[in-house]
Amino acid sequence: MTRSSNIKRKTKETDIALSLSLDGEGTSEIETGIGFLNHMLEGFSRHGLFDLRLQVKGDLHVDAHHTVEDVGIVLGSAIKEAAGDKKGIKRYGSCILPMDDALCLCAIDLSNRPYFVYECSFTAERIGEMDSELFREFFYAVSYSAGMNLHIKMLSGHNNHHMAEAMFKSFAKALDEAVCFDGRIKDVLSTKGSL
Repeated sequence: MTRSSNIKRKTKETDIALSLSLDGEGTSEIETGIGFLNHMLEGFSRHGLFDLRLQVKGDLHVDAHHTVEDVGIVLGSAIKEAAGDKKGIKRYGSCILPMDDALCLCAIDLSNRPYFVYECSFTAERIGEMDSELFREFFYAVSYSAGMNLHIKMLSGHNNHHMAEAMFKSFAKALDEAVCFDGRIKDVLSTKGSL
């Protein structure tokens, strides 16, 4: 069984088509119109071993905000759909990932209860064509659309590119762990019996 999803979302601000496989090989075809976001999502796909196809047309003549936020909404929705009923998965995942000077902690609970904690301060206003403040908006949108508890904390770092990259890669590794099956788990990992 391949856990996958295909999501399309069109508004006056963005037109997005995304396909995701949680049981992939880390291949990607991504075009958001924002080079740095493409780079980050390619890293997410490769290091999480998720197959990701993403095409976006956004109102970049305004700025990157709508595009970045809406990609987060759609990716979160795709994760939720692909994870399905969550039977047999570990549910929790975490990673402390080094990227040269940067060290990022990411922890996930696929609880179906969204909550987001973000501790990261960038010193550059922009990385490539992407405003640094939009990383928070992206992950906030992912967490609420996916119904996940998501904590991201930058433990150290001074190079803004490395910090952002560590963030996306640690998120990928934590999510990969959370969606992995464990043969000991016969239903959903909850005392309630459902998530």
